[in-house]
Amino acid sequence: MKTFRDLLVWQKSMSFVTEIYNESRVFPKEETFGLTSQIRRSAISIPSNISEGFGREGVNDYLRFLNIAMASLFELQTQLEIAFNLKCINKENLDKLYELSREIERMLSSFIRSIKSKQK
Repeated sequence: MKTFRDLLVWQKSMSFVTEIYNESRVFPKEETFGLTSQIRRSAISIPSNISEGFGREGVNDYLRFLNIAMASLFELQTQLEIAFNLKCINKENLDKLYELSREIERMLSSFIRSIKSKQK
């Protein structure tokens, strides 16, 4: 693996950011600086931390950034539920985005476990 761009989890999370931006375009204007902004920042944080960790020296640093990416993903899942509760997003779109997020979650978990096992 030469670059973080080769990581499937990074590629999936980049596509997920696009999905989040597309979905959040229709959120109410009064949420522009609230929920919309927060959801987008959380989504952006996922691939950003995967790539930043890749560029760090040492496995422990890398794992720390992967865990930050995971935390951002959990934050985003919560924010999507809030958006649904506020009727900014419908059930069908919530389910679609949630399933995409769960796929990334499983990939990240597996990747973290793999790195930890190689560390031993």
